[in-house]
Order: sequence, then structure tokens, then C-alpha cells
Amino acid sequence: MWYPKGSTSTSMKKGGGNGLVAVAIDKDKGSQHAFRWAVEHLLSKSQTVVLIHVVNKSPNGASNGGDSSNKQLTDKISKELFLTFHCFCTRKDIHSLDVVLEDSDIVKALTEYVAYAAIEKLVLGAPSRSGFMRKFRADIPSCVSKASPDFCTVYVISKGKVSSVRNAVRAAPFTSPLLDQIKKSTTRSQGLSVSKPSLSNPGPGKAGLLPPTRASLTRAFADLSESDTDISFVSSDRPSTDCGSSLFFDSFIDSNRNMRLSNCTDISVGSMRSGMRWADCNSQFDFSQPSIDSGRSSCSSQNLDEVEAEMKRLRQELKQTMDLYGNACRQAISAKQQAIEIKHGKNQEEQRLEEVQRAEEAAMSAVEKEKAKCKAAMEAAEAVQKRVESKRILASTRGGALRETEEMKRMLQILSNSNIKYKRYSIEEIEKATENFAPNRKIGEGGYGPVFKCYLEHTQVAVKVLRPDAAQGRLQFLQEIEVLSSIRHPNMVLLLGACPEYGILVYEYMARGSLDDCLFGKGNSPVLSWQLRFRIAADIATGLLFLHQTKPEPIVHRDMKPANILLDHNYVSKISDVGLAKLVPAVAENVTQCCITSAAGTFCYIDPEYQQTGVLGVKSDVYSLGIILLQLLTARPPMGLSHYVGLAIENGTFEEMLDPAVTDWPAEETLSMAKLAIRCAELRRRDRPDLDKEVLPELNRLKEIAEENMPPSCSAGSEETSTTHD
Repeated sequence: MWYPKGSTSTSMKKGGGNGLVAVAIDKDKGSQHAFRWAVEHLLSKSQTVVLIHVVNKSPNGASNGGDSSNKQLTDKISKELFLTFHCFCTRKDIHSLDVVLEDSDIVKALTEYVAYAAIEKLVLGAPSRSGFMRKFRADIPSCVSKASPDFCTVYVISKGKVSSVRNAVRAAPFTSPLLDQIKKSTTRSQGLSVSKPSLSNPGPGKAGLLPPTRASLTRAFADLSESDTDISFVSSDRPSTDCGSSLFFDSFIDSNRNMRLSNCTDISVGSMRSGMRWADCNSQFDFSQPSIDSGRSSCSSQNLDEVEAEMKRLRQELKQTMDLYGNACRQAISAKQQAIEIKHGKNQEEQRLEEVQRAEEAAMSAVEKEKAKCKAAMEAAEAVQKRVESKRILASTRGGALRETEEMKRMLQILSNSNIKYKRYSIEEIEKATENFAPNRKIGEGGYGPVFKCYLEHTQVAVKVLRPDAAQGRLQFLQEIEVLSSIRHPNMVLLLGACPEYGILVYEYMARGSLDDCLFGKGNSPVLSWQLRFRIAADIATGLLFLHQTKPEPIVHRDMKPANILLDHNYVSKISDVGLAKLVPAVAENVTQCCITSAAGTFCYIDPEYQQTGVLGVKSDVYSLGIILLQLLTARPPMGLSHYVGLAIENGTFEEMLDPAVTDWPAEETLSMAKLAIRCAELRRRDRPDLDKEVLPELNRLKEIAEENMPPSCSAGSEETSTTHD
């Protein structure tokens, strides 16, 4: 490996990092991706990047064999290649240094130049994946990575991403010879002019001008050569292609070393600037017509011929410079045409995008229309389904009556033989009132059939229809008629009558729906205030105690839950659905009544001891009451509710468990009800308080506090409630 002229072992040892970044470029897109990646990741503003292009020369030296047309074509292609990268550098405020190499071995050319210029970062683009170039240059990046000096980091870029990296193991061992040239080119780009070479004047008494010295002309033409950033590097075995070679200046100086000018001629050579333009500093003389003093007309014809020859040569150089300028103008025009074509293509793309958007809008409009049609069809289908369902309900009720199974016959026989008294309605009266069980009259769905709202005898009622296929519902139907027809209480739902042949029950209509609907906001129900919740709790306990004190045998409801507690217009609560109620045999006085039966009820509300042992007692309903009281306070699901509330009381976070819909909970009274509810929900029956002696007195006390703080809007309802109880 060789190093630039003038570098010694001492300078190599003292050399440090140069920070030079070079990009190997070619006509494929891989070079553009590599250059863009280098600008974004390795370069900063005002930094200089070295652009290296290798002209592939055939082994027989055809590219440098004297064919001027091939040489000019190669130079033109190289300049067009560099033009694209120059434009990008200008946009990114980055300087560039162009290098053109010629060799039949591309890898050798790149690695030798990296070693010569002490380049520490080299970026190469991966070759294209099709055509001849892929076969010819497939392994060039990998070969360059292996053959590059160990102070150079080699990046191989594929489609804008790093494909491979070979890291350097040390810094550059000497200072790059390119740094001075980069510094000078950067200084010129900032607007600094090059110093003028001066011509020696003859001393007094001597005629004519002395020719410019070799040093001054060398500096002037060196500045001219440095104005062009194209650099051509050759190794020791390749001829140079540098258009600014020093041999040109040496020949120029040697040919004019013996040139003599008359001492009457005063010529001033202007400073040389980029663009190959000569300027006269004094604006008095030029080279085309040199001024000759009239007092010194004895110039020899030989000197004039030499001046004319020199001017002819300068005119030829000026012509060459103008040709270069013309080429640059043509390239600029070509670039402008390309920009116009790109803009035209962009306009076409925008037009196509607008067309696509319009097509998309039309498609969305069609979709909306189809949705509207589909919605109308679904509404029509739902209407038909509702009509079919009403007809099915009517047919099923009539069919059930016509079939009159053995179970229905037995039910009717029991009702006819018993002393149960209730008002009997005919099926015609029910059909007329419910408009043949119209879907718009339906207000809910019970466990064993639908519920309809209508008017019978000028009274608003709720009609509950038993489905014919509900075998267990028939037993509950009998039980409900038997229980509700024999009792009357303000906190028990009122049975107005029945149509036993068709399994129909007629109740008083409860305008507020169930307690479950009001607690959990179903059907846009308003929020219950804490005063109403305390009053509802006392009403439920009062109705439950009425069932437990029924003579001769107490009645256990067995299915106490918020869904079976109905509220009228004034929020008076009444217990319903007593179809699972069980008569408990009477035992000795002061002993809790109980009986053994199969467990029935709703999960989470069933007495755990009753569920395990089958032993039923009045305190089984007390457990369900405790869960309902906790739900009145928290509006939460019943699963594990007593456990969570107990933990909150122990941890002092009970207020966080309360229903956030109510903001003015009374702390002391609320905590008292919560503790009472937890006692009612004890797992063991013997640990639960007595409903008559402990639970109801405390709930009545809380009810009185609630009525004292009742807002005016609820006062009327409270008065009606007290009148009903009386």
C-alpha cells in the first residue's frame, strides 16, 4: 500500500482522525439510497462529502486509447451523474468534492483511493437486483469491505437501510491530503476572492514589461484549477485524467519564459474567479488590444507576434470556457424540464386522487342508502315478528285451554273445591282489554310468561299470562292465587282477579316498576334519594313480618329480591311473586318455625344454611332482606356484597361503598343500617337478629328520620303512604 507524496513515517505516526466521509456513486438507485443515508446519519451542515465515481476501463485500455469522442462522452456522463448529487447537497447545505477514477478493477480503485486520501468512512450502495449490473457488481461491496484499510469504516446500504457494516479498528495514520483542498473550496464558496498575482515592472531607464514569474503564474492557474471541484486520482500505474494538471501550467510557463514585451506596455492581470473569467483590475487595458505608449513605438515585430499568439491562445481558452458554460446552461434547462415534467406528473396524480375520492364518496353514499334500506327492512321484519308473536301468544293460550291437560284439570278442580274467593275474568274480557295481547301492551317478561298493561273496569291493571309449556308455573299459579286471595296488606301486591282456565292473573298496576329497575337505572328511572331508600326498607320489612305472622301457619316467601319488590307512583313498596311461598308448620311458642323442603329461590339471595340442609325458617327471609338492604345502600350486585361492606367498615372506607348517585348520605344512620344488614346476612341462622324485635324497630326509627328530612317533592307521597297503611 502507498501513501501521498510528502507523507513520512513521522507524519503517519502523528496523524489522527480526519473525519472524511466518502460515498461511492454510480447510475443505479443504490447509490442514491446510500448518499441519502450518509447525509442523514453521517454528515452535518457545511460539512464536505467526497463523491467517488469509478469509470470501468476495459483491460486493453480502450477508454484511454486516444479516442476523443469516447473520452468526451465519458466526461459528459460523469458530469450528468454528479449533477443530481450536487443539487441534493445544495438543498442540505453540504459541500461536495468530486472524484473520478478509471480502472478495470473497481474494488482496487476504491480501496487504493481510500488509502491515499485517508478516508475514515466509506458508504456504498447495494447493487440492483436485476440485469447485467447485478451479475457484474454483486460482490463489489463485500470485496471493498474486506480490502479497505483497517482505519476505514465501510457501510453497505440497501434500500435506505444498513445492510452490513465493517467497523474500523484504528484512526487514520496520517492527515488526508484532501483537507487543504476542501478548506480552500469552502473558503471560495463563502465569497472570498483569490489574491492577484503581480507582474514585475522594469526599473527606471529600462523599456518593456518583464514576463510574469513562474511562481506567480503557477499560483494563478492553480487557483483556477481549484475552482472546479472535480478531482481525478490515478495510481502509479494509471495515467491522470485531471483536467487541471500542473503539467499544463509548466508547459505554459516554459513556453513563455523567453517572452519579451515592450517596456511601453502596461498589462495588469485580474484575479481569476470561478467560471473561467478574466477581469482587468484597472479597467484601462485588455488582452485583445494591448495599449502601447505613443512615445515608445519602437516595438519589435517579433514581440508583437508573440503577444498576438498569446492572445489567440487565450481566446481559444475563453471559447472552451464558454462551451463549458453552455453545457452547464443546457444541463440547467434539462433539469428545469424534468422539474416541469415532475410537476405535470404531480398534477395528474392529484387529479387521479380527486377522482378516487369522488368515487369513494359515491360508494359511501351508496352504502348509506343500502343501510337505510336494510334498516327499513329490519323494522318491517320486527313488526311482522311482533304480530306473529302476539298471534302465537293468543294461539298458545287458547290452545292450552282447548287441550286442557291433566295438570290444568287438576288445578281447576282444586280451585273449584277450595274456599278461595277471587274475581273471575273471562278470556274475552282479557283479550279486549289487552287488544288481543298486542306487543305495545307488553311491559315485561316474568319467569313463567309475559306481563301486559291494560284497563279492566276503569282500573289500570297488570295482566300476567302463564305460558302453557311452564309446568312448574302452574303450581306457582295455584300458590299465588291461594296466598294473595286470602291476605290483604298495604305492603303486599293486590290480586284483583284471575282467569284460571287460561292461566291468567290480574294485579294492581305498579307505576314505578320493580326496585331492581329503580336501583340500577333501568328504563330511565330517576335516582332514589336516601329518604326514599330508608322508607322502602321499612316497608319491605313490614310486609315480610306480615307474612311471617300469618295464622295459623307463617308464610316464608323464599324468593325475596329487588325484582320481586314493586313500587307504586308514590314509591310505596309491595312484595310480589309469592308463587314460591311456603307454609311453615307451627311449633312451640318462642321457637323459630322451620320445615324441611327442597331449596328454591334466586342465587345470592338464598339462605346458605337452607341451601345446604333444606331446613326452611322465617329467618331464611331475613337473610334475603339483609342483602336487599345492602343493595339499597350501595346499588351493587349481590355477589359477596356483605363481605365487601364488612371489610370496608373495618378499614374505615365504608363511604366509598355507598351509591355515588346520592351525595348527601347521613353518616351515622347509614352506618347503622349497614351494620344491621350485615347481621341479617350472617351465614348461620341463629346469628341473625329477630325481624319483629330487632330489625323492624331499627328500620322504623330510620324511616322516621328520613320522613323528617323528606324533601317537599316527596311529602305528598309520604302522606298517601301513611293513609294507605291506615
